[in-house]
Amino acid sequence: MRMFKRCWSSLNIAFSMYSKLPAAQCEWSEENMKYVMCFFPWIGVIIGLLCFGWDALVSYLGVRDALRNVILMTIPVAVTGGIHLDGFLDTSDAMSSWRPVEKRLEILKDSHAGAFAIICGIVYFFLLYGVLDSVRGELVAVYACCFVISRSLSAFSVVTFPKASVKGTVAGFSKNAQTRVIQITSACYILIAAIVMLILQPVYAAAALAGAAISFAWYYHRAMKYFGGINGDLAGYFLTVCELVMPFAMAAVSYLL
Repeated sequence: MRMFKRCWSSLNIAFSMYSKLPAAQCEWSEENMKYVMCFFPWIGVIIGLLCFGWDALVSYLGVRDALRNVILMTIPVAVTGGIHLDGFLDTSDAMSSWRPVEKRLEILKDSHAGAFAIICGIVYFFLLYGVLDSVRGELVAVYACCFVISRSLSAFSVVTFPKASVKGTVAGFSKNAQTRVIQITSACYILIAAIVMLILQPVYAAAALAGAAISFAWYYHRAMKYFGGINGDLAGYFLTVCELVMPFAMAAVSYLL
């Protein structure tokens, strides 16, 4: 019973921290924080189901493509409240500054959006709009699984990669987390999602998974080279990029076949 209560608290902390979905109030104690990252990918399950449901409704009602794509783009932002997109924008500003590591970390803490953040945000959504226009039919189910993959990889990195600072949300979660449990859980989520994707559309799934692997390796390289580790903004940056690269890889394959 005690373990169940602890997991329930971790689930609610994950949902209250990383989404706008309803969550029960609970104490943010060290004990309750241990398994938060185990439940982080569950938010991706909900986003994936909403995207799949919206596409099915669009197909049934005959909604115009423009509205279909815009709502698909909006669903992840609406569910998460834009927390990961905020990390993407802050990191874009910091990486575009070409300053020393200490200055880049200061930029990440700055609440103001710079010119590079705005430019990168606009380019991101234009690219995503074009990519989603090619993700149709059975590919939407594969795309829905991408939200689980991205969050599972992000959770894995939070407890595995070196930290850019001993302070901050990621450092706090990592300190109190059950590292081995979260690593194994994240790997299981990735394996399950990958199997589902490969069963649905093996070629497109392979492309999406390759995109996720490349994004993850690129994330680690950039984080170590330019920041000396990861933090919450960089984890959000990776998640956002991964959720563009995976469907982009699928769209690229669709043009090659």
